[in-house]
Amino acid sequence: MKTLIIGPSWVGDMMMSQSLYRTLKQLDSNNQIDVLAPAWCRTLLNKMPEVNQAIAMPLGHGEFALTKRREIGKSLGNNHYDQAIVLPNSFKSALIPFFAKIPKRTGWKGEIRYGLLNDLRKLDKQAFPLMVERYIALAYPKDQIHAASDLPQPLLRPKLNVEQDEIIHALSTFAITQDEPLIGFCPGAEFGPAKRWPDYHYAALADMLVKQHAKIIIFGSQNDREVGEQIITKMIHRDKCINLAGQTQLEQAVSLIAACKAIVTNDSGLMHIAAALDRPLVALYGPSSPDFTPPLSDKAEVIRLITGYHRVRKGDAEQGYHQSLIDIKPDTVFETLMKLIIRCQKSNE
Repeated sequence: MKTLIIGPSWVGDMMMSQSLYRTLKQLDSNNQIDVLAPAWCRTLLNKMPEVNQAIAMPLGHGEFALTKRREIGKSLGNNHYDQAIVLPNSFKSALIPFFAKIPKRTGWKGEIRYGLLNDLRKLDKQAFPLMVERYIALAYPKDQIHAASDLPQPLLRPKLNVEQDEIIHALSTFAITQDEPLIGFCPGAEFGPAKRWPDYHYAALADMLVKQHAKIIIFGSQNDREVGEQIITKMIHRDKCINLAGQTQLEQAVSLIAACKAIVTNDSGLMHIAAALDRPLVALYGPSSPDFTPPLSDKAEVIRLITGYHRVRKGDAEQGYHQSLIDIKPDTVFETLMKLIIRCQKSNE
């Protein structure tokens, strides 16, 4: 059995898609799974043992390029896949498997894809409330799974493999010692500050953790560099915090997160990476809801003070923060984190 997955383009979605790959392998250990996804995804896909090959998608997100998609499809047709599973819901994402003439082409209805997909599923969002459930359901025949309750339990969660020598190399590259416990902060979030816990709260929490003999590492992209600097500026013990936002390759960030004792994070792609690395983590939610894409880990604690999904890109408070995140106090996060670390330590004994 050879399966081609048309993968998602976002970090969090890519992480959750591993649950599908693990399920496919559980159903057929000989299934050869290739994933077509943006080139940056290779770092993550290479750490998923279920994936045979990560194939770089040469087209950018949102780029239609019909002729190029036909060429890619014809090229992949030489691999003689038995099935394609298309995870994005767009029309264009279903074109390559069609041009590759893959016999079985599976996916949710999404945009108009009749003919492109010949194993088309109609999604009942109430029956499959979680994105990971929607991914996993595509591993099974259409008439077998009608709701999330039909899926075998427990669901197979994302699980990245990171070797110890990779961790040691990353620590050495940035001259980070482990003489003190490392606590990772992921203060960034897509679409600006409305989904971010305030920088001054992160700073206050950092000082509390330093008093417990911890060292803080800030993770994120170049876009998060500034918020990392704002956190350090507001700290008392600034020498105990390292801002690596924008300074690491994704592979290095993964290895360093694996080295951390725990993670405090906003709703972000790095949150899903930390969950897949089995790190104790506290996830802070505001307008976005954990009801659809929660951290998939039994070592995760979610703190949220409001309910429902609020489609806002900018909060009304100072610096664009959302009041629901401002109202989550550093003391609350500190206590939650300490209890979580103790619980995880006991479970490992």
